[in-house]
Amino acid sequence: MDLELRHLKIVKAVADAGSLTRAATALGLAQPALSAQLKRVERALGGTLFVRGREGVRATALGELVLERARVLLPAVCELQEEAQRFARQGAHGYRLGGTHGPLLGGLVDRLAREEPGVPVTTYTSWSEKEVAGGVADGRLDFALVGVCGESAPPEPGRLAWMEVARDPVHVMLAEDHPLALARTPREEIELAELAAEAWTDVPGDGCFGDCFAAACVRAGFAPACVYETDTASCVHLVQVGRAVGLCRATFPATPGLVTRPLAGTPLVWRHVLGWHPAARVAARAAGVLSHARAAHEEALGRSASAAGAGALRAAAVRAPAAQLRCG
Repeated sequence: MDLELRHLKIVKAVADAGSLTRAATALGLAQPALSAQLKRVERALGGTLFVRGREGVRATALGELVLERARVLLPAVCELQEEAQRFARQGAHGYRLGGTHGPLLGGLVDRLAREEPGVPVTTYTSWSEKEVAGGVADGRLDFALVGVCGESAPPEPGRLAWMEVARDPVHVMLAEDHPLALARTPREEIELAELAAEAWTDVPGDGCFGDCFAAACVRAGFAPACVYETDTASCVHLVQVGRAVGLCRATFPATPGLVTRPLAGTPLVWRHVLGWHPAARVAARAAGVLSHARAAHEEALGRSASAAGAGALRAAAVRAPAAQLRCG
């Protein structure tokens, strides 16, 4: 009988479980079937792998040798399989981009399409940063363009490479006839405490932004009475009709009926980050995609609802050095 990977999995399962009964349960086999398979493996390898006792099984010297090799080979084969699947999914040259809400993904698509006409660009969007990053980690997407709150780590820190595109102060979004909008110029800041009586609206996410916002409100001396988490269009509508004030990035585009104002002291910061799998073929194109994403951010700032204060925004949107982020 030739030794196969499934045989090594059986040996490792028995050693990990410490007994044939527990190993059979873990493998979904009947104990007699497992015992028969283990005997065949032992015959193929030329000796006994385990000594059975009242307290379970103990590996023999031969068993320890086999286990040592199995613990190297099994993860290596698993990694090979994952890498091969990623490679097969990547297909022809093109860009498969994943992103969350915000204007940067559209800007990145536009720049890539202009730079490389005829090269396919596809997109996938989700409110979940983790979902988008997971798509890159398993090879369904090439790049993730998402945001994270403050200095928090991007998703999948152990599997993906991440670079910072830019960072923006978080602004408040008001109806154009809101008293604070009428009383402030685009560059004038609003104290968070001045909004204590307001209901709020924001898009959902699976990072720490909601907790950080709540903490900023507590530091300002209040707890938000109501926060509507909904899609961007609904957030805009709630602000336009005066039902709530919104939280938005500095890159939020100019929208009829709305104005945005900076918050005093910049209590919340949003970092735009680009992620990719370092072992994927597209990793060689990451520097170019990052450059386009940064240019898209500059263009979004120019079109933003706070364009009149763009100089102040650019001073606040401080980029990280051109070195890979060490997150997680």
